[in-house]
Amino acid sequence: MEHVTRRHFFFGGLLAGAIPAGGFGSVPSLAALGYKSPNEKLNVASIGAGGQAVAGITTLARIGENIVALCDPDAARAAQMFRTYEKVPKYADFRKMLEKEEKNIDAVLIATPDFMHGMQAMWSMERGKHVYVQKPMTRTVWEARQLKEAAVKYKVATQMGNQGYCQEGPRVCAEMIWSGVIGGVTECHAWTNRPVWQQGITEEPQGEPFPDTLDWDVWLGIARERPFSFAYLPFSWRGWYDFGCGALGDMACHVLGAPNMALMLGAPTTVECIRQEGKSRLTYPTSSIIKFTFPARHNMPPLTLYWHDGVRGGLPAEFRPKDIPADEKLGDAPRQPMTAEAKAAVAAMAARRAGGGGGDAAPGAARAGRAPITAPGAPAGRAGRGPDTYNQAVEQRRAPYNSPADSGVLYIGEKGYMTTGEYGGSPRLVPAARMEGYQPPPPLLKRHPETYSDWVRACKGGDPAASNFDVAAPFTEWIAMACIALRVEGKLEWDANRMQFTNSREANRYLRPEFRKGWSWT
Repeated sequence: MEHVTRRHFFFGGLLAGAIPAGGFGSVPSLAALGYKSPNEKLNVASIGAGGQAVAGITTLARIGENIVALCDPDAARAAQMFRTYEKVPKYADFRKMLEKEEKNIDAVLIATPDFMHGMQAMWSMERGKHVYVQKPMTRTVWEARQLKEAAVKYKVATQMGNQGYCQEGPRVCAEMIWSGVIGGVTECHAWTNRPVWQQGITEEPQGEPFPDTLDWDVWLGIARERPFSFAYLPFSWRGWYDFGCGALGDMACHVLGAPNMALMLGAPTTVECIRQEGKSRLTYPTSSIIKFTFPARHNMPPLTLYWHDGVRGGLPAEFRPKDIPADEKLGDAPRQPMTAEAKAAVAAMAARRAGGGGGDAAPGAARAGRAPITAPGAPAGRAGRGPDTYNQAVEQRRAPYNSPADSGVLYIGEKGYMTTGEYGGSPRLVPAARMEGYQPPPPLLKRHPETYSDWVRACKGGDPAASNFDVAAPFTEWIAMACIALRVEGKLEWDANRMQFTNSREANRYLRPEFRKGWSWT
């Protein structure tokens, strides 16, 4: 490390002792702990079987692992996977699945609304199961810290599903910054066009009959009881304080991944919402700007980091340095025009959907000759909306979610600027003229396979996954703190060691979740 540091790093001893020999965020190998041979298949259960879970289940099966159990209280949303794995046991309640299938499961994929991640991961790890948890790792600071400790206690392999952390872009970004090409980074701006679902709602939704395909009580989990409403489903739950983390939960774990890695961000000292539109006591706002301050780290200077959500057209002009040309795109590199072949493929997919030939929420009742799906274990005789109405609600809410991404990061250094895209991709110096003839420094950080393969390798005794809970938990903590800053006015001062805000009792109320009667953390 001393030789590498002298040769490549402007910051002198920046990395001395900061990066373990096994790679960023690594811990000693798990091979000695008796995990599976790389040639053996993992038996994977999935908590969540629709939406984002489809990608995880499909990928894990494609790379050769066994899918042995599925759980989802929303059977219409899970219909595609329920049919694909027709012979696999299916459950509505993850607690029952873990109880009955415990001996058959090696690892658990968790792809559910944010507010249930923590409890589902804890129940799985307590039973010795490796866990992959879609981002954000948890909805609250306390849950993130509990899971980090549990991963060590139960000796399980973990991964948060912010897939950019496994990709090349964030590592190249880190190596460029550490080389000193833009000097010490003192300010950073990250932005996203999310939310593209409704937020800023000021009144509780009116109750509606719920479909027979949904076990509403199980879906509510730890949250307080309330009447069902399509205002929460299939993914609009993201915008509600009780269920999600808003745009921060959807995109911050992606967009801020490269800064977290490259700038070695630990805990901030303060967090403050300096602007928000559409403030509500029930949901996240329609747009906001969050300001974090981080102390000096290693040989890096103090940092001010801004998070902007609900923006259109990239970083707002008022925050854009004047010496970056106004027409130069920041964030993801400009997209190439869509080819005729790609346009034809998109049109064909749209035609199939219109004809009922696709979609991860299409229930059996919508297709001739197939029996309707009902929620596994759901009480019989529940009056409610049928699956056709459910799918209509799904499609109405799906359309805006397919809006093109518009996210990125700008790094402001003492000697210049850099930018990265939504997943840390397209790392480059700006203005663009600075890239002429520029060669990135030689690779230093360990490279990882894609996110699911990375986790599977760790489960079988290989190197820890890139976003294992040692890395993901501290990262998730400061994103969860931003969610609190949206609810509590003023600059919040943070004491990471004591896990509390030192100047706000109100803010401390939101550090851990409340559990509805009948639902326990362990």
